[in-house]
Amino acid sequence: MMETKLVLLGTGTPNACPNASGPASAVVVDGKAYLVDFGPGVVRQAAKAYHQGIDALRPDLLTCAFCTHLHTDHTAGYPDLIFTPWVLERQEPLTVFGPKGIADMTQHLLAAYAVDIDFRLHGFECANPVGYQVQAHEIQPGVIYQDERVLVESFRVSHGTLESYGYRFTTADGVIVISGDTAPLAVTAQMAKGCDILLHEVEYTAGIACREPKWQKYHREVHTLSCDLAAIAQQAQPKLLVTYHRIYHMNVQDNTRDLNEEMAWRCRAILDEIRDAGYDGKVVNGQDLDCFSL
Repeated sequence: MMETKLVLLGTGTPNACPNASGPASAVVVDGKAYLVDFGPGVVRQAAKAYHQGIDALRPDLLTCAFCTHLHTDHTAGYPDLIFTPWVLERQEPLTVFGPKGIADMTQHLLAAYAVDIDFRLHGFECANPVGYQVQAHEIQPGVIYQDERVLVESFRVSHGTLESYGYRFTTADGVIVISGDTAPLAVTAQMAKGCDILLHEVEYTAGIACREPKWQKYHREVHTLSCDLAAIAQQAQPKLLVTYHRIYHMNVQDNTRDLNEEMAWRCRAILDEIRDAGYDGKVVNGQDLDCFSL
């Protein structure tokens, strides 16, 4: 019997928050993992999930990934995803789908690590000759991938001037939609209509007032405030709304404050804002290594 899960490998942002790894998720279907984004620490987070019982996230089995956009917090783990599973004897190339530029990024990374690749291929290790290779595909909206387990559709989202995508995964068990970084859009609600899980970025609405006007303008244009997420979710009516990439508008570089306590009350405040804005469905704040089954 097929089983579909959403595993949150990292729920963080560009900020170096000690309790939220870089953005990365895994849709696990019938023992196969499909990654979405590869933020800092992605492979070690996958290893943690594997040791918590999710066999498909054993690092050498990571062979398929989808990138929402090319910001560093979503891609800084790319060389880790290329090379660490290879060191662990991945037996096939990594296949990656993403926006324009992902092919160039791939080639530049392979060139940057040419010395390491040469040593592992021709030095004492004699690594296999395929596990570091990458098949990078630049995508357009529509169906971009299908196998016997899953159908994956991409849709354009709005994140400033970057070409950016959200993804919709359809399996025999149901539908998971992942927004990536985006302003609030009707297309997200359309793609997520009636889905089982909508994983969506969010900003703490009350917190934005503490920022300079230029940063308030930026965040309103390229991210989704909690009050706007409520409207999207109310239209989409997912069975479960999960927030990630939460922008709290707090200083994570102040070790004189209790970071966990401050994040906890801001998390509660975000949920309150979503409910107060009119969303009456089930909503949770996703945390690193959370696992949701369909």
